[in-house]
Amino acid sequence: MKAIFLCNNKKIFSKVYAPSVMKKIGGLCECSEVMTKNELKEKPELVSNAEYIFSTWGMPAFTEEEIRRYFPYLKIVFYAAGTVQAFAKPFLNLGIKVASAWRANAVPVAEFAFAQILLAAKGYFLASKKAKFNRLGSHIYFNKMPGNYSVKVGLLGVGGVGSLVAEKLKTIDCEVFAYDPFLSDEKAEALNVQRTSLEKIFSSCDVISNHLANKDELKGIINYGLLRTMKKTAVFINTGRGRQVKEWDLFHAMVFTRRTALLDVTYPEVPLPFNPILYLKNIIISPHMAGSSGNEVVRMAEYMYDEFVRYVSGEPLLHEVTQKMLETMA
Repeated sequence: MKAIFLCNNKKIFSKVYAPSVMKKIGGLCECSEVMTKNELKEKPELVSNAEYIFSTWGMPAFTEEEIRRYFPYLKIVFYAAGTVQAFAKPFLNLGIKVASAWRANAVPVAEFAFAQILLAAKGYFLASKKAKFNRLGSHIYFNKMPGNYSVKVGLLGVGGVGSLVAEKLKTIDCEVFAYDPFLSDEKAEALNVQRTSLEKIFSSCDVISNHLANKDELKGIINYGLLRTMKKTAVFINTGRGRQVKEWDLFHAMVFTRRTALLDVTYPEVPLPFNPILYLKNIIISPHMAGSSGNEVVRMAEYMYDEFVRYVSGEPLLHEVTQKMLETMA
């Protein structure tokens, strides 16, 4: 059996695939050095008998014709990262399996969002800013917040991340409302969430957390019509995708209010210098840090190693991505 390590960013690859993981993979099959797509093109004979690809952020895209030419014996791609939208379809069209560590990457995002929800319900974000200069005056930012008892939380999207957040919310006294067209009654009951509309969530919840999939049809779905109905002290959290929010609408909904927006993602990813959301104290922007970072990235490689062991042992895969899943995945 031969596996190839394929990534256009070797530095990222070496960070994700720690030496301990590389050693375990090497113990099960013959492995190549880490290769970029350009290196592969120069020496295609090194990969022509590969059955497995291991990759992560920086996985190059291939056409179906390129896959046939370079990987005639390929069986499966193990992707130690989250979304596979940028490369998976041609492989799946040819009957080659794709496994993704999206569940591993969902863990830190859910932890980050849950932590923000807890702090948001206490009024922490604006209160801590005010407390630097006016400790007594900062009370206005938390005295009217519900805290983490009888708080109403709205989840937009209950996929991999949203489901984990819902599980964590079971540990506090709260009502959880969810908007997700694909959420079944059975799953909603298991997660202890109430299915409802976007309009109901924005108008009634104290904290709203976005986890919708990155789909074209959801671009700009969070607009002024929704944002203007938020409670006067409500908090909107976005660890999903920036383009789902109309930022000019967000600015208008936040100006002259005590509402708060916590944006870990924006669109474009780096806001333009004169974007008005940069100049409101109640819009707080973090540097797209919710996903796997630091030691957390190795967890994704460990997930793919475990999936590899299941595959070669003939066991059912736990993290396989199908054509159908691409329709709703981030």
